[in-house]
Amino acid sequence: MTRRIGICAPSTAFTREDAARVTALAVEHAPSLELIFSDQCFVVEGHFAGPDSLRRDAFVAMANDPALDAVWFVRGGYGAARMAEDAIALLEAPAARKIYMGYSDGGVLLAGLYRKGLGRPFHGPMPTDIRRSGGETAVIRSLLWFAEQASESVEPSLEEGRSYAAFNLMTLSMLIGTSLMPDLAGHILLVEEVSEYDYAFDRAMFHVTNALSGAGLAGLRLGRVSEVVENDRPFGHDHEAIVRHWCSRAGIAYLGRADIGHDAANRIVPFGRFSR
Repeated sequence: MTRRIGICAPSTAFTREDAARVTALAVEHAPSLELIFSDQCFVVEGHFAGPDSLRRDAFVAMANDPALDAVWFVRGGYGAARMAEDAIALLEAPAARKIYMGYSDGGVLLAGLYRKGLGRPFHGPMPTDIRRSGGETAVIRSLLWFAEQASESVEPSLEEGRSYAAFNLMTLSMLIGTSLMPDLAGHILLVEEVSEYDYAFDRAMFHVTNALSGAGLAGLRLGRVSEVVENDRPFGHDHEAIVRHWCSRAGIAYLGRADIGHDAANRIVPFGRFSR
């Protein structure tokens, strides 16, 4: 049975050349999938993949289309926050029956969908990962998940029956206190980061752990922290030490590392209860 995957750009733009490469991977590795790229993916307006209204309407059209089985965010960057609240308010019954996949800035929409109980949000590789070294592997990981829920695509620490959520740390820090932030009571939270100073990572951990200290988290895992921006002096604490410090102060159980990050090894994590 063919599964139809709609691809839109809530944040920044893609290229038709890279879209063709992703489509070719799907034909080779997941022939049961039909990938449908919105033309909006290729629109450029300043930083964004078109104006806020265009990005909103492209997402809403795909989410509400009963002929699509999933919506896949083409890439992150920044922009989803500018349209997510308006977009989610426009969703109809077909949107509640879909898989949604993305990470990084896409976490804004995943969070809002999860808060509203709409569809099945997943943190996972996006088409843009084809640009990374070894990135074809990441894209294939998501394609196989869409096609057959391939167990090897999933973050290996996931346990049957436990609830999870996964975010880029800075994205999560900015979500807290907004109308898009979901209730994470009973969840194991996975976080990763990219392209930040160590002190900015520490500051965000301070905010997130303090804000969620009374939220009933079941624990926190640390993914990879990559492409760290060099400061004029060493910070003096590695990333795991930073996480342990702030988790301890907030009374949140630190559960170890996770296989997620802004890289080709990024694994898939469901929002909510995990079941194989």
